[in-house]
Amino acid sequence: MKLNPFNTGNINVRSSGGGMPGGKAGGLGCGTIVIAAIGYFVFGLDPMQTAGMVESVQQGQVASGPANTNEQEICTSSEYAREACNGLQSLNQTWARAFEEQGFGDQFQQPTLDLYGGGGVRTACGNGSSSMGPFYCPGDQTIYIDTSFYDTLEKRLGAGGDFARYYVLAHEYGHHIQTITGISGQIRSAQQQNPSRANQLSVLMELQADCYAGVWAGKNRNLIEPGDIEEGMNAAAAIGDDRLTGGRVSSENFTHGTSKQRSDALRLGLQGDDRACDRITALR
Repeated sequence: MKLNPFNTGNINVRSSGGGMPGGKAGGLGCGTIVIAAIGYFVFGLDPMQTAGMVESVQQGQVASGPANTNEQEICTSSEYAREACNGLQSLNQTWARAFEEQGFGDQFQQPTLDLYGGGGVRTACGNGSSSMGPFYCPGDQTIYIDTSFYDTLEKRLGAGGDFARYYVLAHEYGHHIQTITGISGQIRSAQQQNPSRANQLSVLMELQADCYAGVWAGKNRNLIEPGDIEEGMNAAAAIGDDRLTGGRVSSENFTHGTSKQRSDALRLGLQGDDRACDRITALR
């Protein structure tokens, strides 16, 4: 996907943790990342819950020092970082324009992208870990990505390509849209009121984020290159609940949607109409 080069004036980026974002997995085993990523992508564990499980073995890896806020340095530290910053700028511009066109320009707020390294990071949602995979924390409106996950996405889950990586970022950005529009709060409230529907509602929220990822791409079709859509569909299918669990988990316990559901949601968004995505989580 041919995105314009980032301008640091258009993005909010920082890097927490013990090192700069890189392009390889470093000292964290890919197998560990995959196992824990399944915990996040499939079982829908909130960042705080996931961190609570891994905190006992990762206490020494969580950053305690100040974050690096030199956006130029961060965004040029690796190919993955540059790509993420280009993607963030495009997402900001696309969604700001969409909010403005619908008369909600004042409601739009940019998220922060934290390209952390070193294994762990402190967030407003608790301690985060590279083993969680990419995640969004509504408490500080920040997308957290250790870019080593992209190697796992390609090598272990078979979902390579720049558009697959953009899809991951755009999906997490979709959770930010849900936060600033109040959809996330409505879903959480509905889950508390009706715990028996908690998983079903979680699936709807994740599918809507997939749809929002498609909306971003659909509104930038002039930048899409041959093979991009296939990469996105492959990535969406690769992290479907049914594929990741290999049939070992009942569909009633799915929290992110099947491969088909996720691919269909992304395809729906590619039409470029975010109002179609809103119907996914319409509470009745």
